[in-house]
Amino acid sequence: MTDMTYTRLGSSGLIVSRMCFGTMTFNHGSEWIPGVAKVDQKAATEMVGRALDAGVNFFDTADGYSSGESEDILGKALGMRRNEAVICTKLGFRQSDQVGDAGLNRSHVLKQVEGSLGRMGIDHIDLLVLHKTDFTTPMEETLAALQTAVEAGKVRYVGVSNWPAWQMARAAQYQRDHRLTPFVAGQYLYNLVARDIEQDVLPMMSQMGGGLMAWSPLAGGLLSGKYDPDKLEEGDGRLSEGGDFLGIDTATARKMIETLAEIAKAHDAHPATVALAWLLAQDRSHSVIFGASKVSHMDAALAAPGLMLAEDELAKLSDIAPPAKRYPHWFDTMMTDELNSKILS
Repeated sequence: MTDMTYTRLGSSGLIVSRMCFGTMTFNHGSEWIPGVAKVDQKAATEMVGRALDAGVNFFDTADGYSSGESEDILGKALGMRRNEAVICTKLGFRQSDQVGDAGLNRSHVLKQVEGSLGRMGIDHIDLLVLHKTDFTTPMEETLAALQTAVEAGKVRYVGVSNWPAWQMARAAQYQRDHRLTPFVAGQYLYNLVARDIEQDVLPMMSQMGGGLMAWSPLAGGLLSGKYDPDKLEEGDGRLSEGGDFLGIDTATARKMIETLAEIAKAHDAHPATVALAWLLAQDRSHSVIFGASKVSHMDAALAAPGLMLAEDELAKLSDIAPPAKRYPHWFDTMMTDELNSKILS
C-alpha cells in the first residue's frame, strides 16, 4: 500500500488520486516548447507505470500538447492498464490555420472529442476539460455540445480550465437549470507564489461543486529549488527558455525557496515535496497536477501525500506570498460583522 491519498472529484462520485500525473512533457520529437516537451515513448511508458504502481490513477493530457502527441503517447503507455486510469484531456486551442478549427464551438468540440479518442485508442474520456474560454461562441452552444458527447457515451465527466469565476458560475447555474451534466472540476494555476484563485475561483467552486486540479504547482520548477531567481536563464527547464509567466519578484521568490529548503531539511525531504504538501494541505478535495521529464524527478512529487507539515510550517509558507486583496474583497473583510462572526464561529 502506498502513501497516496484520494478524493472524490468535486460533487461527483468519481474517486481520483490527489496527485495527478500531467503529460505535457510527452513528445514524439516535434518542436513544441523544447524545454518542457522532451519525454519520448519509452521514458513515458516507464513513468506511467511508475505512477500507477505508486497509486496514481489520475492522468492529465490535452489535444494541444505537442499537437496531440501527448495523448498518443499516454494511450500507448497505459496500454492494457487503461482501466486503472482516470484520463483527463482538454480541448479548445487552435489545431490548424483552418477557420473554425479552434475554440469551443459545437463542430470543434465534437471533432476534437473524436480525435482524442482515436489518438489515445480508448472508447471514452473520463474527464473532458475546456482548456480555455471562447467568448466568440455562445456558452449554451458549448454546453449543448458537451451534453451530446456525454449522452453518446464518449465522455463521462466535464470541467473547465482557466475560466474566470463569473463565467464558470454562470455556466454551472445554466447546467443546473437545464439538467445538463455539471462541471465537476476546474484546472487552475495555483502554487505558493501564485494564489490569485483564493479570491474568487476557489470560493465559487466550493459553492458550485467543482474540485480543483492545480496546475504548475511548482511555479514552472521555481519552487523545486533548481533555479536561482536572479539567473533563471541558467536553469534547465521551462523558466530558462523565457517561460517566466508568473512574474514573481526576485525577493519573494528567494525567500520562498529558502524557506522551502529550511523546512525540507527538517523533514529530510525535497523542497518540491514540501511545496506540493502545502498545496495538498489547503483542502482535502484538491488534486495536484505534477509533471516530470525523468523518472527520478517523480520521487519528490510522489512523496508529497506522505508528508504532513506542522501548522507553524504551513503558516510560515503561507505568510510569504499571500494574494493581495482587491476590491471588493478588502471591503468585505473590513465590513465583516465581528459580533455575528464571533457567535457563529
